[in-house]
Amino acid sequence: MNFLTGFFTSSLGKKYIMALTGLGMFIFVIGHMVGNLQIFIGEEAINRYGAFLQGLGELLWAARIGLIVLVALHIWAAVKLSAENKAARPIGYGNDKPFGSTYASRTMLMSGLIIAAFVIYHLLHYTFVVKAINGTGVNFAELRDPQGRHDIYKMMILGFRQPIVSVFYIVGIALLCLHLSHGVSAMFQSLGIKNRNWKPLIDGFAKFIAIVLLVGYCSIPIAVLAGLVK
Repeated sequence: MNFLTGFFTSSLGKKYIMALTGLGMFIFVIGHMVGNLQIFIGEEAINRYGAFLQGLGELLWAARIGLIVLVALHIWAAVKLSAENKAARPIGYGNDKPFGSTYASRTMLMSGLIIAAFVIYHLLHYTFVVKAINGTGVNFAELRDPQGRHDIYKMMILGFRQPIVSVFYIVGIALLCLHLSHGVSAMFQSLGIKNRNWKPLIDGFAKFIAIVLLVGYCSIPIAVLAGLVK
């Protein structure tokens, strides 16, 4: 108990919490993109994928709850560390842009909180299929394909046909990728993997994977709006 208390109250413990929860969410973001990109294969592929997830039953809900816990812990650790850093440096820098920092690193807390709001909206839109916010007047939960499965394909097309929804989604993904462009690198550093020799490779990987995720996620609403997927 004393170990856990010390772990959660120490700055080092909070950094480990941020790194480990960030790693979990990073893995989820990659897997979620791979699943969503099946829309380009066709209706059968992505609806089969959706049916497989629904077939997990309680395991799926356990995964969802686990993801929410990861997000909550990540935000908690970020807010606590930010408050501790400000308390340790009450006057602040004379220069608003400290040497060696990037825009992504200076806006990690802000972009993280905005991303959290985006994730909540996205869950209400496509996971909990709240009719009042999808802008189509269609109850996504009632969509079924010829095999009787939840029609994920049609739901995504109807959802992303709304320009406001697609723009909001693209902005949210852009902020997420900006966050990851620094967050992935910081994650390796907190875990003690990043050193002077590995720094260029890890920093380059963080930027590369952020671009891959940006292109992968944003290709879906853009393709729907352009009529390439219909």
